[in-house]
Amino acid sequence: MHILIIHQAFASLNEPGGTRHHEFARLLTTRGHKVTVIASPVSYITGTSFKVEDDQAGGGDLTILRATVYDAHHKSFLHRILAFFSFMLSSFWVGLGVKNVDLVWGTSPPIFQGVTAWVLARFKGAKFLFEVRDLWPQFAIAVGVLKNPILIFLSEWLERFLYRRADQVMVNSPGFLQPVTSRGAKRVKLIPNGADPSMFDPDDDGSAFRQSNQLTDKFVALYAGAHGMSNDLNVVLDAAGLLADEKNIQIVLLGDGKEKPALLTQAEKMNLSNVTFLPSVPKTEMAAALAGADACIAILKPLEEYKTTYPNKVFDYMAAGRPVVLAIDGVIREVVEAAACGIFAEPGNAVELANAIRRLAADSRKAVH
Repeated sequence: MHILIIHQAFASLNEPGGTRHHEFARLLTTRGHKVTVIASPVSYITGTSFKVEDDQAGGGDLTILRATVYDAHHKSFLHRILAFFSFMLSSFWVGLGVKNVDLVWGTSPPIFQGVTAWVLARFKGAKFLFEVRDLWPQFAIAVGVLKNPILIFLSEWLERFLYRRADQVMVNSPGFLQPVTSRGAKRVKLIPNGADPSMFDPDDDGSAFRQSNQLTDKFVALYAGAHGMSNDLNVVLDAAGLLADEKNIQIVLLGDGKEKPALLTQAEKMNLSNVTFLPSVPKTEMAAALAGADACIAILKPLEEYKTTYPNKVFDYMAAGRPVVLAIDGVIREVVEAAACGIFAEPGNAVELANAIRRLAADSRKAVH
């Protein structure tokens, strides 16, 4: 088949960001399919422009096309919506020029690119696959970024519209199956988030990462991922304040996002010498970063809606062989507890988060001695 993917935040393995779709695309091309991706020319994580050579990362059967986008999605909610709408329109125009397509794959969020995928599928007589990676607009409403009643009504109508018209709906978490089905999806398939174990080496001691970031002789509790409103990283900083007396423990926040400047300011005000901020790294460098950690943190705001999520980072942590400090309840907690690979801390509770990190650090010292 020729598969056309509409994905504004698409990232290759040599770029920061979620690489689920690049990994999918590589797998599909090895099975004889042709994949074309229409993506933003600007990184959703860092806000920087992609290099031309990045578009050749997939090889001959994977083509990456860049559509024009309004480049201000980190400024405010309004600017972000404008960025989404600009990509919805420009990706449609680019998509019209892609020939002989059998399947159009739209992925949400943002949900607006699902509209582009549906319209292109109808124009081309192709099947429409709609992928749900987050329950939008439910998550946006829960976290408080979507408040206008009219916008909420229109967003929920659009969500149900796309579910009903998709030839196939795909979700990445078992927690999404019931909500999606209850909103009108007829054919739903679970293809969960996960990790490629071949990308990680649990036996790597991470010495190179530790030396380059002045982390030698420290117990490193690392968070790797987006620094956004949903990620609740201010709670991690509060936990770091509670751990200030533990001189051997260092909290490392690796990544970028809209909230990072505020987090840097907060850490400075709190005089947190036990917190290190590092920039985003591409997936090709993530194995080295995780190898340099003694424990890895996964955290989201304490919202009922987030109990349905399967965060990709948790599977990467597990593949790297590092214990997980999990401040997310729900279906991902079931995974961690079934594998006995981490400690649960109540979401939003800095004391529990600090105690979990302290406990793992103490266990690490016992193992050494």
